[in-house]
Amino acid sequence: MPDAVARPADLDLVQQSYDRVADTYVATGVGDLAPTPWLRAALAAFAEDVRDLGPVLDVGCGPGTVTRHLAGLGVDASGVDLSPRMVAHARRLHPQLRFRVASATELRLEDASLGGVLGWWSLFNLPRDVLPGVLASFRRALVPGGQLLLGTHVGDGDVVRTEAYGGVPVSWTTHLWQPEQVAALLVDAGLEPVAELRLPADGWLHPQVLLAARVPR
Repeated sequence: MPDAVARPADLDLVQQSYDRVADTYVATGVGDLAPTPWLRAALAAFAEDVRDLGPVLDVGCGPGTVTRHLAGLGVDASGVDLSPRMVAHARRLHPQLRFRVASATELRLEDASLGGVLGWWSLFNLPRDVLPGVLASFRRALVPGGQLLLGTHVGDGDVVRTEAYGGVPVSWTTHLWQPEQVAALLVDAGLEPVAELRLPADGWLHPQVLLAARVPR
């Protein structure tokens, strides 16, 4: 079984922060896909490409909103999240699906075991020196033709957060990335670009980007 990526020292603080915001996150419907047709379209394209290749793992699944959406598109989807409270919500809201507590750095995925991996705005807390190793672990876990779909916040530098989702105290850093930087990391991990969707801030704090990349066949 592959080695885990080194666990960042502050990941416990990140986990505790997401545990604190989980109830508010769910109660306010954060992550609702209904108002985002372009994101739904991207998920539909991803599902069409990978549903026959094998299971899909939603890494940083939160309360399972997107995991459930993928399952509704015919994908064998399951989720993992760093926050036990988020996973408890996911299991309560979507009892027909599989969820477990795990860090993106400690998944120990089997080689060529997945048709797809989803990082739906869930990897921006990983330090810049840790993310490449996590992406490489995803690459090893994907079958030929399998895809990684990754969304993140666009910008330069880092944003230290002390509160989120209505003033709940948190302790995490949002690492901002330019799309070209993320694309280069995906290529360095051994993936080839498939598509890129850039979105304006439009209610977010920063512009957004969603990138798809696949394992060469």
